[in-house]
Amino acid sequence: MSTKDPGLFLREPRRSPRAIPLELRVLGFDELYASYGAEEAKPQAGRCLDCGNPYCSHACPLHNDIPGWLRLAQEGRVLEAAELMHATNPLPEVCGRVCPQDRLCEGACTLTPVFGAVSIGAVEKSITDLALSMGWRPRISAAPTGLSVGIVGAGPAGLACADRLARRGITPHVYDRHEEIGGLLTFGIPPFKLDKAVVRARRAALEGMGVEFHLRTAIGPDLAFAELLARHDAVYLATGTYTAVDGGLPGLGLDGVHPALPFLIANDRAVLGTAAEAVAGGWGTPLPDLAGRRVVVLGGGDTAMDCVRTAVRLGAAEVTCAYRRGEADMPGSRREVENAREEGVRFAFGLQPLAIEGDADGRVAGVRMRQVDGAEAVLAADVVIVAFGFRPSPEAWMAEHGITLQADGRVIADDLAGWRTAHPRVWAGGDMVRGADLVVTAVRDGRDAGEAMASVLLAERAGADVVRPRA
Repeated sequence: MSTKDPGLFLREPRRSPRAIPLELRVLGFDELYASYGAEEAKPQAGRCLDCGNPYCSHACPLHNDIPGWLRLAQEGRVLEAAELMHATNPLPEVCGRVCPQDRLCEGACTLTPVFGAVSIGAVEKSITDLALSMGWRPRISAAPTGLSVGIVGAGPAGLACADRLARRGITPHVYDRHEEIGGLLTFGIPPFKLDKAVVRARRAALEGMGVEFHLRTAIGPDLAFAELLARHDAVYLATGTYTAVDGGLPGLGLDGVHPALPFLIANDRAVLGTAAEAVAGGWGTPLPDLAGRRVVVLGGGDTAMDCVRTAVRLGAAEVTCAYRRGEADMPGSRREVENAREEGVRFAFGLQPLAIEGDADGRVAGVRMRQVDGAEAVLAADVVIVAFGFRPSPEAWMAEHGITLQADGRVIADDLAGWRTAHPRVWAGGDMVRGADLVVTAVRDGRDAGEAMASVLLAERAGADVVRPRA
């Protein structure tokens, strides 16, 4: 019997999970927000109006049954709620932490304008965390088929694809050049947003489903793509976007200028304890010393917010985010901007960077900016971090195997054929197909590709006709 109370939202205000006090959170990299306990989650989940037309689900790229699992969470049916979450989302504990809910599900919540949105993301991560701690694991109902798929990239798209293939009895083999799974979830997103223990817990769950990981294995240098095709019945490409967009600014070669992603990766490795090994092995870069420095971050997206908040925790004396447009135009999460501002980050809007300037010793001295009125000024800096975005880094073996590319390096894949490429045995998805985007869209691409690949492989085994890519 349902325990739904349609008027609960009038008596129960939106309450976010407990956060580390400001004076403590800037001292380390612990995850900022705690999870709800089971009892704490109930009234927050119960605030949902269960709209007949759930705008939250429509706004979610995964189209999760949000009212359905909120209802189960409110009734204390934790394992059933987790099962329903996983029906559409292979990584709910990740999306609950890093999705910009204020621009997606919670931004579309009927309660948002007056009463405050249901805390959808917090309930999502809390219920999944609790279910996994209780021993719940995704169920595999399909018998093993003997089929296998090679997945290149252990980021969100690759992991989501692996989940869906394993559920259909197909063994996923995930190859990644890093020492841990997760892609940007591990090497990019700071621990104060996503504790790396969360990714390791998901790895354990996936391995329990039969997923096999092959780490420190780069396709091309360590394993030829032709060999990968020979090993498996099909291949899924999910290598993301790692080449930095730098705007061609003069002064990029000055001492003290850092691309955003290597900076974030170096910090994540320092937190993980693998930094020294990565630097010594030549596959990692040293973490710059920011203590007492004036740091300027160029850019206004979530990556820029990750950089400024990391710089604060590394002891920078002053951190400024310089963005060429206004605050309302910033593409990232509003919550991340608020967190950065609380932590002491200064924002400078309407500044178009023209050049990074240096001193006589070749070190950064500042960034020359054009202001809205056309005047120019130099923003003083000891360290500049460039966070303009990322683009794909297509491999030479792609062209050699007939995998076609857009002019900007993105892989061409047919969305109507489950993201199949021009090579009949190769699918692709995530950022390398659509360009740098959200984690949740990468999860959706991987989920949908995994389902499509399973259907094609199983149909081919049965001798049925299958959909071929469009010319």
